[in-house]
Amino acid sequence: MTSSGERVRDRIERMALERFGYERLRPVQLAAIEALLSGRDVLAVLPTGSGKSAIYQIAAALLDGVTVVISPLIALQRDQLEGLADAPDAPTAVAVNSSQTDTENEAAWQALEGGEATYVLLAPEQLGKEDVVGRLRRVSVALVAVDEAHCVSAWGHDFRPDYLQIGAAITRLGEPTTVALTATGSPPVREEITERLRMSDPYLASGGFDRPNIALAVTRHTEEHAKRQAVVDEVAGLPRPGLVYTATRAGTERYAEALAELGMRAAAYHAGMRNGDRELVHDRFRDDELDVVVATTAFGMGIDKPNVRFVVHADIPDSVDSYSQEIGRAGRDGAAAQAVLHYREQDLGLRRFFAARRPDSAALERVFGALLDADGALPVSRLAERLDTTARRLGGLLNALEAAGALTRKAGKIRADRKLDPREAAARAVEHAEDRERIDESRIAMMRAYAEADTCRRQVLLAYFGEEYEGRCENCDWCADHPGEAAEPSVADADAPFPPASSVTHAEWGAGTVMSAEDDRITVFFEEQGYKVLSLAAIEEHDLLSRA
Repeated sequence: MTSSGERVRDRIERMALERFGYERLRPVQLAAIEALLSGRDVLAVLPTGSGKSAIYQIAAALLDGVTVVISPLIALQRDQLEGLADAPDAPTAVAVNSSQTDTENEAAWQALEGGEATYVLLAPEQLGKEDVVGRLRRVSVALVAVDEAHCVSAWGHDFRPDYLQIGAAITRLGEPTTVALTATGSPPVREEITERLRMSDPYLASGGFDRPNIALAVTRHTEEHAKRQAVVDEVAGLPRPGLVYTATRAGTERYAEALAELGMRAAAYHAGMRNGDRELVHDRFRDDELDVVVATTAFGMGIDKPNVRFVVHADIPDSVDSYSQEIGRAGRDGAAAQAVLHYREQDLGLRRFFAARRPDSAALERVFGALLDADGALPVSRLAERLDTTARRLGGLLNALEAAGALTRKAGKIRADRKLDPREAAARAVEHAEDRERIDESRIAMMRAYAEADTCRRQVLLAYFGEEYEGRCENCDWCADHPGEAAEPSVADADAPFPPASSVTHAEWGAGTVMSAEDDRITVFFEEQGYKVLSLAAIEEHDLLSRA
């Protein structure tokens, strides 16, 4: 390293210690911060608990100007504000969001404009407001940090249409340096994050997805009642605190009640609760006032609690991406933790039901027609009035049309693409939804492959993210049940016909990327079909694939 490089690294480490209290940064954090300080965009794909927030926090403190942090949840914003406030001497942070009064939001803007605050935390929908972007343009934005960046990807497990506005907003802000942060970036998701956030040759900061202190296990069931009882019995005997994830809101309440009857401090958490009640559960869990929270996936995004000892899934998640992120909330202190999936094959049907998201074509035509009839752009509330419905009911239809490129949102208003007629717009939206449904179904298939794997479970989990793991992990149920048995991955080498990461083309399914390779099969991600497991014998016999 050059002396100049050493000086930069010294500044980073001194800032980390004196102002944030970080005694040591990981090499991947240091490299990412150095890249940001040099003006290079960064895509940080790091497991939960690896200190992604430190990357933008420290970089922002060393840059001249304001840092905009995009966070999807107000609860997550609150945690980030509190974390900065607890640091020894971190720069001041403010938030602008819908939970605050106009007076509070105006005070936040004035703190930014007066140079009293360095960070501003925003929800992605704020960037669709003309006045918000206008005020940001006046405060000299030096850095944009996009947290939970997988939400911008249609192939990510938690796609959110509001995230589609971020790339355009970054351009309007003069293309400041951008850092995208995610814990679940499989290769296809990484590519789309880069494209949709308009990142220029980003530096990839990836520290690997393995969390060796988390023991992995799957318990299989045939009867629903027996599974429910097994979940309750297991959780009651595990070290605390911990998390239980279920597929439904009713499941959160049922399990929380059963655990409370056993004397545990248990609470349910789901999106149907009032905001104040959800915040109370969040705060009580963070402050060690609860032994267990039983939740849908609405709970835990960005949670900074180091001593979670277990994550138990009472139902199979919708994807390996979701599962990896959720179990990553355990053992962030580095001590032993457990991740147990209770799997019942019949539960896959519920996940497929959730994955079916095809919108009604006639309803799409009606919505698009009303937009065409409007004189210019309309706010959602006005469109709802015209259609005699509610903004909430319109949401899914508008999202489908937007995702298909049939409409745009700007400054809180919606405008139709006038080159399309209602039938064409609806057809595009339905086709896009069908593509998404296939992607979702393929992710469910990958999750099933993990649950039914007959080899080292850590190998299967990491292969999904394009990482090889050689040998036995000695910290999963398969390794425990097969002492001395080899679990060497039969990964194809670079001379194989279709090695991992190679680009391929299928006559019917189009372009794809090889995610993992074994001696008799490969897993390929196709851009419009999702994940497919293909037999090498069938590929050769029918000439199914060619190298791109």
